[in-house]
Parts: sequence; structure tokens; C-alpha cells
Amino acid sequence: MTDLSPAALRAAALRTLAPQASVQAALDTLAFVQADPIRSPARAQDLTLLARVGGYRAGDLERLYPDLDAEEDMLPNYGFVPRRVQALLHPREVGVTHIEREHPEILDEVRAFLREHAEVHPRDIAALLGRGRVGNAWGGQSSATTRALDALHYRGEARVTRRVSGVRLYGPAPHLAALRAAPLPDEERLRGAVHLLAALYGPLPEASLGYLVTLARFGFPHLHGELRTAFKRVAKEELTGAKVDGVRYVWPAEWTLEAGDRAGVPSGVRIVGPFDPLVWDRRRFAHLHGWAYKFEAYTPPARRTMGYYALPVFQAEQAIGWANLKVEAGELRAEFGFIPGIRQTGMLKRGLDQELTRYRVFLGLDQRVGKT
Repeated sequence: MTDLSPAALRAAALRTLAPQASVQAALDTLAFVQADPIRSPARAQDLTLLARVGGYRAGDLERLYPDLDAEEDMLPNYGFVPRRVQALLHPREVGVTHIEREHPEILDEVRAFLREHAEVHPRDIAALLGRGRVGNAWGGQSSATTRALDALHYRGEARVTRRVSGVRLYGPAPHLAALRAAPLPDEERLRGAVHLLAALYGPLPEASLGYLVTLARFGFPHLHGELRTAFKRVAKEELTGAKVDGVRYVWPAEWTLEAGDRAGVPSGVRIVGPFDPLVWDRRRFAHLHGWAYKFEAYTPPARRTMGYYALPVFQAEQAIGWANLKVEAGELRAEFGFIPGIRQTGMLKRGLDQELTRYRVFLGLDQRVGKT
């Protein structure tokens, strides 16, 4: 496989965009969909599913979640997983959390409240227990009881039952209690996690897969060292790979990658989210596409080069630029940037128009699209 080229790897990476019959099918195939609270023009999880599920509408995951085989959990970041994947993550042994250090009595009170209620809104439990506010992981403020719910969720003592306008509601997690009683062997859990990440983000530079495994320590806080050991063993013995332009890439052994194989490569234009598996690894993106894509939502405005929430734009298998989309007065506004050398042909413009129409339907807007 020494004759593989960046073009062959780009084509192989596009397998992640294979159409899925339903939201459940997409979750089952991807095994992890990253979540993010920013909505520009929609949340990251909705953008990821839009790219794969025909007819998907913003908010469908939130609406369908109670009836899906899905849980919110952490691997390698926060997101949505099927329960078979969550079984790899629990039982999770967690040290003393910030909320326990600052408010040691709260966790037991919230735990007791959860035992008596099938579903809890953070607002209601905060009103009942009357706690103050503490800092949260996003740099803002949350009630202490909400932080306690988050801690119990991370420990596997609670689950997210559904969301209401983006707010997580919580309830007991009997399926995770069962896992605590009869967990999968650690080796099976760790090996499964490495294979999952290799399949979701592959083909991937081996160094990037190592970084993903490092991030996965949040899913396995008590098995971090063992996870690194499992990664080295799986990468060496159970994945396959090749050097391309001096970069060692790895991917699942069951995949077949051939030079010049363009089977399944779409011919049109696609706009994907910044946390989509296709673009998540910036090292791979820069190597395969020849330019650096930047996510600048947390960059000071004066230093941004692509915009607040730039969405990568693909034509066939090549990333050619980015789009900033926002809704104003019921219209979808689009600003595009392109890398040097991209000719804005009639075919490209038609592809962009078709993609904006798809986004307009996804967002539930009317037939007007404004471009600037």
C-alpha cells in the first residue's frame, strides 16, 4: 500500500458521509456524535446528522432522543452514543469533583431526590434545594444542584432522559447500575474504544489517533494508563496503515484502500459542521487538503480569519473553502471564503445554491436565501 496518495485518503475519509436511513442508523454507524451548545446556524450534533440523514431537521435528535437507543456521555468529548458504546465507558471511577469539594453535602441530597423521581429538571431541583451558583465547564455559571446532577451523570448514577429547549433533564440510570454489577472486562472496553475512534475518524495519522485516545481519558479516568497501553497494542497489531508523504496513517484492518479508488465519492458540494468526523482532526485536514481550517468561535473577533463559526465547504472530496451561515429576519445569510486557486464556476455556484436550499429546509425557513 505504499502507493497511496492524499487523494486516496481523502476519498476513503468520505465514507463517513455515507447516507443513513434514519437518525438511529446514523448513531449506530458513527457510534459517537459530538455535541456543542453553539447554534450557528444549528448545534453541532444537528449539523453532523444533517450531513448523513435525508430529510433531517434541526432539533430532530432532541425530539427523537427519548425513543432512541441513545445516551449522552463522554468519548472522546461530550456527545451522543448508543448504549452498546456506553457499555464500554462504565463503570467509571471518578475522583472527588469540584462540586463535592465546594458543597460536600449536595451530592447526597440530589442523589436522594433522583431516587424518588423518574425525571428531574435542574430548575425544579434548584428551587427545592435552594442552592447558590458555581462556575461551570464553559466558563459560565450554573446552580450548584445542576453541577451535582452533572457529576452524578458523569459517574453513571444518572442519565439524561431528554432535553427541553436544549436544557438537559435527568433521571435514574438502572442500565448503568447493572453494568456496575457486571461490567465488561477492562481489556474489551479499552480495545473497543480504540477501534471505535479509528473507525469514526479514520483513516487518521497515527499521532492523531494517539491524541484522540488521550482525550478519551475523560471517558476512562481511572484507566488512563491502561488505555494508552491498549492504544499502542491495537495500533501495532490490529489496525492497518501506510505512510503517505512521510505521515503514518492507520485505519481498521477490514477497510480496503486502493490508489485511485473513488467509489462513493460524491460529485456535488457539501457544507459540514466544524466538529464533523470528516474535518475533526486538523492535522489530517491540513495534510490532505493543503490548507489549515480554523474554528474561531473562541478567538477574539479582530483576530478571526474565517469567521465566528466557519463551516468547511467540500466539492467532491476536496475541501475548497468555508461558509458562515446565520439566520436573520427569517432568511439564511451566507458568506463564503475560498482557498486560492478555486474558480467559482457555474457548477460550483449551482452546488452551493443546492446546499443552501438543503440548509434552509433543515432550518425550517422560507424560500428566500440571502447571500452577502
